[in-house]
Amino acid sequence: MNYQYIPAVVQAVAGKDYLIYCYFDDGKITCMDMKPLIGKGVFAQIEDPAVFAGTLTVMHETAAWDISGRRDPSNCIDLDPITLYEQPAVSDPLGGVSIA
Repeated sequence: MNYQYIPAVVQAVAGKDYLIYCYFDDGKITCMDMKPLIGKGVFAQIEDPAVFAGTLTVMHETAAWDISGRRDPSNCIDLDPITLYEQPAVSDPLGGVSIA
């Protein structure tokens, strides 16, 4: 896909069973199932459900896990925003409706 628009995540919310919901600057909301990655490589650090949910944030305009709690970009796990944008669009799990 040719992107002139680079999507920016403005909010990331942890869901049940290692789902993450990403809210983008154009109004699109997507859901990514992280289960296939959990426990592998760097994602072993977020295998504990409390860590997965408690450290999920937005850094560098994408979903990231702030492992240190200091907003240190060298100690976070982040995902490619285009990969997140290409996930299935969903209705807002917090009660609104996706416009994309």
